[in-house]
Amino acid sequence: MKVLVVEDNRFNMELVAEILKAQGFSVDEAFDGAEAIKKTEKDIYDLIIMDLGLPDMNGFEITRIIKSKPQYEDVPVIAFTAYAMEGDRQRFLEAGFNDYMPKPIHMADFVKKLEKYKV
Repeated sequence: MKVLVVEDNRFNMELVAEILKAQGFSVDEAFDGAEAIKKTEKDIYDLIIMDLGLPDMNGFEITRIIKSKPQYEDVPVIAFTAYAMEGDRQRFLEAGFNDYMPKPIHMADFVKKLEKYKV
């Protein structure tokens, strides 16, 4: 299963990529929105993990652009954010995300969440 991780913080990127690889996922990395969009034009991913606070555009905008492509309509996107507050889950779902993962990562919760996306 191929995953695109979109995250501008290198430490967070390394951590998420290592967890995903340990769970048997193939991982591609994008450090900003433009790179993420470019990668989705060249490849098809089974899952996208999207940071919301990126330097060039926010994760909501990037997700909207990616999900507007027919090949990505049904690809799950997980919002990855340090700013999850009460009620944000519903806001994320309404914005086109399938789920969210708060930062900092709690490894057991992250692995458990990934299980439901494995094919």
